[in-house]
Formats: sequence, structure tokens, C-alpha cells
Amino acid sequence: MKMNYEKLFNDFLNRSLIKKQEVNFLQIEKLIQRAQKDLIVAEKTLTIDEEVAYNYAYLAMLRSGRALLFLKGYRPSDGQQHRTVIEIAQVIFGKKFELLIEKFDKMRRKRNQFTYDPFFPVSRTESVKALKTAGDFVSIVSDLIKKESPNQHFNF
Repeated sequence: MKMNYEKLFNDFLNRSLIKKQEVNFLQIEKLIQRAQKDLIVAEKTLTIDEEVAYNYAYLAMLRSGRALLFLKGYRPSDGQQHRTVIEIAQVIFGKKFELLIEKFDKMRRKRNQFTYDPFFPVSRTESVKALKTAGDFVSIVSDLIKKESPNQHFNF
């Protein structure tokens, strides 16, 4: 069962995890364009540095997730912004994309591990999977943004 958006956003507002902001379509467009560029960078660096590729794949997902929140008129405002983006995306997408959101969260945790602990390297296989996951996520978010904003023309 999908949680009521209003209830979710009110809960997150009360916990100071998000704050309201006016919807800015240019800001949303720029985030998706940057996410698409992140995917290109991830693909091109895959043969040079798996961790960089993984990181850029993750950043593409994070930027897309932020664009989704901005579309709803909110922005993350706490010290755990990455987690907040994932939790809200999970409710917005529901069961249909549950596995994709789980992969996003796993990537968040993995990225945190290898960023702060050199004993948790990223393999090429993990980076390739991350790039595929990120590409799927960016595409789904982009499609949803266009669908929910039919009067807007986006350049992505």
C-alpha cells in the first residue's frame, strides 16, 4: 500500500528532514542534465577507476532523486540528505520499483564505505551494475518528471 504523500511530507517536515520550496523547473532540468552527464562520466571512467565510475553513477541517482523532490515542492534539509532522498523516492515509486530503490540505498551505503575506508574497494562488476542501475533510475525519474509536468518543455 502506497503511503499518502501528504502524510509522508508532513512527517518529514516535522522531523526537519525536508523543507518546502517553490517548484523551479529550470533547477529540475539542470539536475537531470547533470545526472545524465554523470552517467557519461561514469561510463568513460569505468576502465580507468572503478570507484570513480561507481561514485558518478551514484551521484546521477542522487541528483535525479533531488530533482524528484524539487518537483514535489520540497528539498532535503538535514544532515542525512542522501538517505532522505532515497526514503522519499521509495514512497513515490512504491512497490513497482522497490528493487531499484533498494539498489540505490545499497549504493549509498557502499559509496560511504569506500569513501571512508580503503579496505572496501569497488570491483569492476559492481561499477558496471551500478551504472546500469543509475541509468534505469535517471530514465524513470526523467519520464515521471515529464509526465507530471506536461506543460513544461524539458531539454533532457
